[in-house]
Amino acid sequence: SPSGTMGRFTVWDYVVFTAMLLVSAVIGIYYAFAGGGQKTSKDFLMGGRSMSALPVALSLTASFMSAVTVLGTPAEIYRYGAIFCIFAITYGLVVLCSAEIFLPVFYKLGITSTYEYLELRFNKYLRLCGTALFVIQTASKPQSCSTLYTGIVIYAPALALNQVTGFDLWGAVVATGVVCTFYCTLGGLKAVVWTDVFQVGIMVAGFSSVIIRAVVVQEGIGRIVNDSYYGGRLNFWDFNPNPLQRHTFWTIVIGGTFTWTGIYGINQSQVQRYIACKSRFHAKMSLYINLVGLWAILACAALCGLALYSIYKDCDPWTAKQVSALDQLMPYLVLDILHDFPGLPGLFVASAYSGTLSTVSSSINALAAVTVEDLIKPYFRSLSEKKLSWISMGMSLFYGGVCIAMAALASLMGALLQAALSIFGMVGGPLLGLFALGILCSFANGIGAFVGLVSGFVISLWVGIGAQVYPPLPERTKPLYLSTAGCNISLGNLTSTENPLTTVFNTPTAERPALADNWYSLSYLYFSTLGTLITVVVGIITSLLTGGLKQNTDRKFLLTKEDFLSNFSRSKSETEVLNWKRFTVAAEGTDNPAFSHIEMDVASNKNKVNGLHI
Repeated sequence: SPSGTMGRFTVWDYVVFTAMLLVSAVIGIYYAFAGGGQKTSKDFLMGGRSMSALPVALSLTASFMSAVTVLGTPAEIYRYGAIFCIFAITYGLVVLCSAEIFLPVFYKLGITSTYEYLELRFNKYLRLCGTALFVIQTASKPQSCSTLYTGIVIYAPALALNQVTGFDLWGAVVATGVVCTFYCTLGGLKAVVWTDVFQVGIMVAGFSSVIIRAVVVQEGIGRIVNDSYYGGRLNFWDFNPNPLQRHTFWTIVIGGTFTWTGIYGINQSQVQRYIACKSRFHAKMSLYINLVGLWAILACAALCGLALYSIYKDCDPWTAKQVSALDQLMPYLVLDILHDFPGLPGLFVASAYSGTLSTVSSSINALAAVTVEDLIKPYFRSLSEKKLSWISMGMSLFYGGVCIAMAALASLMGALLQAALSIFGMVGGPLLGLFALGILCSFANGIGAFVGLVSGFVISLWVGIGAQVYPPLPERTKPLYLSTAGCNISLGNLTSTENPLTTVFNTPTAERPALADNWYSLSYLYFSTLGTLITVVVGIITSLLTGGLKQNTDRKFLLTKEDFLSNFSRSKSETEVLNWKRFTVAAEGTDNPAFSHIEMDVASNKNKVNGLHI
């Protein structure tokens, strides 16, 4: 290792970290008062539908990148090799699907909560199913928002950083939780988006400082690539079609696309932001620009992972018990190579926490939106806009508190929570299938959709729980060789086949049932795919049997040829968001937040109508 003494945190590191939190808080205060503050719930939850493409794109990238990306992806590449980079192809496909299939339908309906669509297209019971799944749902990926997940998102990085750097654990958890809740409650979606823009900057800076320093330590990037090549880390192409293999070209491209489309295409926390754009063109652009961001982040994480391997190829800190989990490798490397530069370790920690903040803030905002739109508005129709905006703020505050409480819970029962999460992560697949049925099949009806959703859900849960109880064997996950030959510590014969994250339930290998090694060993990326396909197939068959062809579905709930062709004409007409109502309501309690009565008054607000020519 490059240095004998490991550094600890200094005053400067705390200064850099605090500065990051302060700037985030100031942005919240600014948007609480800028432009007259948050007058309506629509201003608060949707940024008044006036966002432009670039900040939204950066914001989507930021919440996609939680601390899990900053700490976990480099360790993943260190452990399993660079095949993870194939996700670059996946992200391209995901953005394409989201922008061309889901976005046009959601945008033209002008909805706040994606689950409103389920009521418009099917019935209100499916909307409640969707909303309930969402609030519990905690995809095993960092993006999804849910109260359960955000607890782990706050706690896990705090723990990893605390064990390596001695950075105060609960100070960090409470500080991030409070600051996050503060700017979400005051500034609404605008504050969430602009703090995300700032946090992306911090994350890229943190990554860059590590990469640049590692290249200097290793005397050039050539040596890093060379070491990685000879260490078998550049395993990009693995075309093994076996669906049981954890990561191969096919599992990542096919399975990954379904898993991530469930997050980008239909997950409230992402959809809410691109629907808040001022025109459909801006909404699509934000997704395509965000793709560039995703690629950049992936490249940074991959370089960090290869640098980790190059520096520790002869002495793996994890096998040598220097760190107790793989996600502590990055902070370990940072203290190892940056300890002579005061403030830089702090910058890295700030970048990990920026990831946490951006993920948690988008969760809080999305949970507030779903609660207000799906659980409060439909049942209390008399509430004025002013009251609704106060209720939205109250919900933000409430969910922020819940998240901090969940972090405390995560500290008490981490392993159990982790297991619960990966099981709930199965929810994304069936939900994606439900929306796909609605948008792509004109004959799908409520009964078919419900039966499909339930069967997809049951089968996903079956595989998911099976995989938790009988974790896949090492030959399925293919961890690469790590060496401790160069360490000057006397070690027993430690082997490094077991991944500490999979040992949640220890089951003796003797009693593995026949299902364990084929059905339950399915690559985790295929869980979502399975759920989606089963939901769609069962839904189509049931709909056809229950007279789905007889029903007359309104064209505006489906993806039409016009939606696709209008990409090519950038005329004025595309900014018209059409406003369909099933029944007319008094102006004060419009049930569609995109159209409060303020907007109806086109004559007086000629300049202020945000591309919504009504």
